[in-house]
This record gives sequence, C-alpha cells and structure tokens, in this order.
Amino acid sequence: MPKVFTSEKQKIGEIGENIAVKFLMKHGLSILERNYTKKWGEIDIVAEKANKLYFVEVKSVARETLDNVLSEISGYNPEDNMHPWKLKRMARTIQTYLLSKKIPDEKEWQVDLLVVFLDIKHKKARVKVVKDIIL
Repeated sequence: MPKVFTSEKQKIGEIGENIAVKFLMKHGLSILERNYTKKWGEIDIVAEKANKLYFVEVKSVARETLDNVLSEISGYNPEDNMHPWKLKRMARTIQTYLLSKKIPDEKEWQVDLLVVFLDIKHKKARVKVVKDIIL
C-alpha cells in the first residue's frame, strides 16, 4: 500500500522523490525500490547501474525562485540535515536490505544524497548530487 502524504512538508518530499527518480533514470540507473522502510530507518531510493547498487537519500526544499539557489545567501544547506544519527540509522537499514535481499558481500554499493530544490510556482526543479557519502 503506497504511503499517504498529508502535510505540506510530506507533499514536497514526495514531489522531490519523484523528481529524483526521474533524474536517476535519465542518468541510466534502474530503480529497484522506493521507500524501503524498517522500524529503525528508511532508504528513499534503491537503484542500480552497471552492477552497482546506489542507496539514495533525497532532501527536498521548496523555494520561491531557483535563481542562484545553489549558492544560498542564508547559508542553509539541506544536506546539513544528514546528522550522524541519521547516517547510523541509514547504515543499519542498508545492512538489513543487503541481508534480506541476499546481496553477495562482494557486490559494490554506495550512498548518495540528492538535494532537490523546487520552485513550485514555476514548476521547475534543480538537483544537486552529493556522491558516495561515508556512513
């Protein structure tokens, strides 16, 4: 059963995840799973390309305009929300995924962060990729 998003923040998150999926597919990745959830954490997107798994965390931010959004004057970066406890929960969830899907130990994988900046009014988006995050 798909998740039901009710709050504005959840709706923005869902839009951001949908854009992230399209972005990944455009760059040649196959989407294996979305919102893999356990009691101790969630993986937004599990994707694969060239026999390598990608565990993708998506952070979505709505802005009035996307002009110069990547060099925000406010100094706020959505990727700063990747707190150590979030990374620890994600690592545990990834290990659970690998075990439950019987993924061989030698299979390569990495964790990426996609920050999706949304301009809802003009229906535009920009994606910032932070590759190979260390858990």
